[in-house]
Amino acid sequence: MRFNLIGPFQIITGDGEVLPAGTPKVSQVLALLLTHANDLVTPDTFIQELWQHSPPRSALNTVQTYVHHARRLLTGDTGPDSEYPLLTTRFGGYTMHVDDSAIDIKVFERLVARGKGELGTGSHEAAIDALTLALGLWRGPALSNVPTGDVLAGRAVHLEELRIRALELRIEAMRRLGRLRELVPELRTLVHDYPLNEWFHGQLIAALHQAGRRAEALDAYRKVRGILRDELGLEPSPDIQWLHQRVLSPSWGAQALPAPRGGGVMPLWESTRSG
Repeated sequence: MRFNLIGPFQIITGDGEVLPAGTPKVSQVLALLLTHANDLVTPDTFIQELWQHSPPRSALNTVQTYVHHARRLLTGDTGPDSEYPLLTTRFGGYTMHVDDSAIDIKVFERLVARGKGELGTGSHEAAIDALTLALGLWRGPALSNVPTGDVLAGRAVHLEELRIRALELRIEAMRRLGRLRELVPELRTLVHDYPLNEWFHGQLIAALHQAGRRAEALDAYRKVRGILRDELGLEPSPDIQWLHQRVLSPSWGAQALPAPRGGGVMPLWESTRSG
């Protein structure tokens, strides 16, 4: 059995059948258990997730009922825990026993960590492969069909931040291989989706210039400058302004520009020395 949480919540059997996710509250309970797979989830955590700061008096009994329905949803078994090893009741709470490889968010996190490690050792192709696999797991916003309280909402924010990190790392690996210009269409999408992310804007400016599209690179700078002024009342960061000056410089030509620093990627001055 596999569990997909990146995008609509799905429960997939061994033969590929997608099981109904149950009622919204039961799905929410299952999602909470899966994001804490193999760890004890206390009743207080369930109550915080389901009702935030206004739980009903029957909250504990209601949690027990939701867990019971979750158990039936997964196996149709209403018997004791000893006959059902996947979801067990323990002193102080419940534990979902699932291998990390069966949960897409766990696979995603492992692949991002692998990609970061490969990039750190200079294995750029291996980093791209791992990060491409990780990003390919995204079918939409995490838990898009499940109601989320404080706990799951925090987990969804973490996953989105990690997705941005994976994008940054993959782009950086491509840049180090001299393949940044291949990403121009993707970078245009990213600056549209994340208009305040200066790192993505800087990568687009650099990629356009490397492709010999100097006028478009200057236009990309004007756009990010306008966005930052209109939305935040700020000028672009020194890194973006540095890129702008290099694009304007006739002596620089269309040679590869160093990428702006951000998210732990190579700083400008290091990139300049290496390029």
